[in-house]
Amino acid sequence: MLVVDDQELFRRGLIMLLGGDDDIEVVGEAADGVTATELAVKTAPDVILLDVRMPRRTGVEACRAIKEAVPSAKIIMLTVSDEEADLYESVKNGAAGYLLKDSSIEEVAQAVRVVNEGQSLISPSMAVKLIDEFKQMSKPEREQGPALRLTDRELEVLRLVAKGLNNREVAKELFISENTVKNHVRNILEKLQLHSRMEAVMYAMREKLLDLP
Repeated sequence: MLVVDDQELFRRGLIMLLGGDDDIEVVGEAADGVTATELAVKTAPDVILLDVRMPRRTGVEACRAIKEAVPSAKIIMLTVSDEEADLYESVKNGAAGYLLKDSSIEEVAQAVRVVNEGQSLISPSMAVKLIDEFKQMSKPEREQGPALRLTDRELEVLRLVAKGLNNREVAKELFISENTVKNHVRNILEKLQLHSRMEAVMYAMREKLLDLP
């Protein structure tokens, strides 16, 4: 894991606390977006904790650059910013998680594990804002783009993912195997030409595929 934050005390404290977990290994740290990108290329970490507000290159810009250079890296934005625009831009540029800095160390550690397994995670308060924002962005009338060709089963999986269920929970709900769920999620992303589960949910909300109240 790579930890990126321009506040040295916060960064070092985070590394010390997370490093105490047997299943989390910190391979590097950086204080700005440019160094973070270079270090990500050099170390190819599984997960990166990335602040939004940073010198030389913002967290969002770094997120985009890192995902282009190291597509396998899972990025969690860990920030004080509760602005919807920062959340949206982060997810649009490849972030798999968005946590506020008032999260407990246990919540951060769990987010690292969840995201590393291919799931997405955002702070509950930000999730509410995300849903509200995309409801507002939904247009009552819009030009019909290319047909989305999602199967009924894929739509079922997408609806459950949108409710925050992980692959294991979706499999249990639909009485199918976890590997089948993973295959459905991969097909959904390919059909929508998106890069993460969170992007798929956001897209589905905007396009009114989920029939949310």
